[in-house]
Amino acid sequence: MEISVKQMMQIENNGHQMGFLKKFMMENAGAAAVKNLVKKFEDISKKSVIIFAGLGNNGGDGLVMARHLSGYGISITVVMLGEPEKIKTEESQWNWKLLEKMPSVKLITGTNTNFDYEPDIIIDAILGTGISGQIREPYASAINFMNNSNAFKFAVDVPSGLDPDTGDTASIVVKANLTVTFHKMKKGIPKRNDLCGKIIVEKIGIPPEAEEGVL
Repeated sequence: MEISVKQMMQIENNGHQMGFLKKFMMENAGAAAVKNLVKKFEDISKKSVIIFAGLGNNGGDGLVMARHLSGYGISITVVMLGEPEKIKTEESQWNWKLLEKMPSVKLITGTNTNFDYEPDIIIDAILGTGISGQIREPYASAINFMNNSNAFKFAVDVPSGLDPDTGDTASIVVKANLTVTFHKMKKGIPKRNDLCGKIIVEKIGIPPEAEEGVL
């Protein structure tokens, strides 16, 4: 069954009210994403990883991924596309503060668009759901950098710039090799294999009861 972004938000809110907090959803999403990425490579510890993170919960999923990947002894750089004090949600802020205590993960912040990296893997955790129209800086430069890179590209939930409801795209959009989306398939994602690459749906522990009255 495919769902809309609005339905997914309602399901998350219902789950949160039941006591399955959004912080836990984010933790499970990041862990599930890492599990799929690690499966893809014979020895991921030899790979270098760049995570581009936005200021919303999509970025928060990427921050969780950074922490989990650090346990594999990987060289990880998180590029936060903005200032940490502007991180929009409590759960993303919580995960950022945790990374600040981890010298094993290199953190870069701000709106500089001079990206000079040659990673093996790039994780797109920039923009989540419902993005349309013109993509602003520094997000636009990060997306262009990704698309011009030979690295393996992994999209968290949805490639940045793709509208998961319709399959339409913003002015620019990430072209991923692998997309891991969460809980249930979003309607527009299967229409765009050209942008999503291989698509995997992962459960993140949201109780099925959270769907009542929504689906």
